[in-house]
Amino acid sequence: MLPPQKPNNHHLRAPHSECPLDKTHYISAKEQGLALDGPDGLLGQFTKTFLETVLNEEMTEHLGHEKNRAPDEREESNVRNGTRPKTVISPSTGPVTIQVPRDRDATFTPVIVPKRQRRLTGVDEIVLSLYARGLTTGEISAHFNQIYGAQVSKETISRITDKVIEEMQTWQSRPLNGVYAAIFIDAIVVKIRDGQVANRPIYAAIGVTLDGAKDILGLWAGTGGEGAKF
Repeated sequence: MLPPQKPNNHHLRAPHSECPLDKTHYISAKEQGLALDGPDGLLGQFTKTFLETVLNEEMTEHLGHEKNRAPDEREESNVRNGTRPKTVISPSTGPVTIQVPRDRDATFTPVIVPKRQRRLTGVDEIVLSLYARGLTTGEISAHFNQIYGAQVSKETISRITDKVIEEMQTWQSRPLNGVYAAIFIDAIVVKIRDGQVANRPIYAAIGVTLDGAKDILGLWAGTGGEGAKF
C-alpha cells in the first residue's frame, strides 16, 4: 500500500511506453476489490452523468427552451415534468440507473437512450475517451453526428457537444483531497474509433480517502503499446 501523499501531476501522469509502471510501487485496484467496470464499478458514474447531460439537452431541443426558462409568451404549454428512473446496461460498466426527463404532454422521445431499449451501444467509447481526454471536440461532435444523423439539427449537436465537454472539464478541474490513504492504478480496454476501430487501454488512478471513500482521481487514454509493461 502506498503511503499517504498529495496527488500531483508527477504521481498521476499517464503511463506510457518509456515509463513503465513498477509493480512493486503500484497495487492493482482489482486486488483490493476496487472494480472499474461491472455493476458496482467506479466508472458507472461517468456513464450516468454523460447520459443525463445529453438527455437534458435533447429535452431542451424538444421543448424549444432550457429548464426553468420557458418564455411567458410561448404558444405551447408543454414543459418539463420531472424525471423517471431507468436502468440501462453498458458493455463496460454494466447496469447504470439514470434519470430520464419527462414532459407534461408525454411527447418526448429520447434518442441517446431510446424508449424500450436498455442495452447501450457505442456509448462507452465516447464516455471513457471523453473523460480520459482521448477525443478532440471535433471527434466528439462526429460521434454525435453518427448517433443522431438527421434527427436533430447541427446547432443541437454543437450544443450537446459543448455541454458534455463542460461537464468533463468541471470534473477534471475539481479539487482533490490533500492526502489519500492509498492510491491504486487500474485499466480497462475499450474499442476506440481513431480512423479505424482498435482496442485501447483507459488508465485510472483510484484514491481511497482517510474515511474509506473511493474516488477516481484521473483517467488517461493509452496508445495500446504500453500494455506489456503495465
